[in-house]
Amino acid sequence: MINVYSVKFRNDINTYQFKADGFECPLNVTVIVETDRGKQFGKVVNKEDNYSGDLDKMPIIVRISTKEDYHKYLENLKHAEQALVKANEIVESLNLPMRFLTADYTFDKKQLLFEFVADERIDFRELLKKLAAIFKTRIELKQIGARDKARKIGGIGICGRELCCVSYLKKINSVGINMAKNQGLALNPNKINGICGRLLCCLAYEDEEYTKQHNGLPNIGEEKDTIYGLGKVLSVDILNRKFKILIGNEVKEIRLDDDESSKE
Repeated sequence: MINVYSVKFRNDINTYQFKADGFECPLNVTVIVETDRGKQFGKVVNKEDNYSGDLDKMPIIVRISTKEDYHKYLENLKHAEQALVKANEIVESLNLPMRFLTADYTFDKKQLLFEFVADERIDFRELLKKLAAIFKTRIELKQIGARDKARKIGGIGICGRELCCVSYLKKINSVGINMAKNQGLALNPNKINGICGRLLCCLAYEDEEYTKQHNGLPNIGEEKDTIYGLGKVLSVDILNRKFKILIGNEVKEIRLDDDESSKE
């Protein structure tokens, strides 16, 4: 019987599906799995009882890990930390405008993956030669962006809570400046940017609702005919669907639904 499990890896909020042919894996047990990068050490976080996808191409769980496997995993972590320090020393000696953030060995140590940040295109040829000569394994370099950097490092957002990308966001969606405009926010980078320096991910959470509530509301500065007469819109309260308008020398607050119904 083939069982399907969701497996999580260190420093990765996402889970991945693997099949176990002929044996059961208890939840939270650690396992050795086969991936396209080689064998990896992970933890079973869920059993997919109703999985209906293609099992033929699904990677496998090789075995439930042993004490020896766990000790080897810890040793790999220690060696990866040492590799990270050494790799950044090499980057410094070559005067390359980049910085390595993480280093990870596969469980079988057949590959060493480095993740780095850089603001410009890098010539890796000399760097790869030096890394391969020192670590005697296949080297993979992966550039990550500012959002992924924040996800790797972690931190507390301006809301006082752990970063969304660290705590629960499995996919980082694109966020546009129009979302901030749509919500009537001041375009102040200190207010609408996260600690990664990019627009806050949470701007996307309520954008659909703001778009819905904004329908029919006037824009600030627009001239609008109301039940009180023609005036200039001073401010808009999107979620409460009301606006303030200057008519002559008097400011009136009008709820859109009331204004529309009075014209019927």
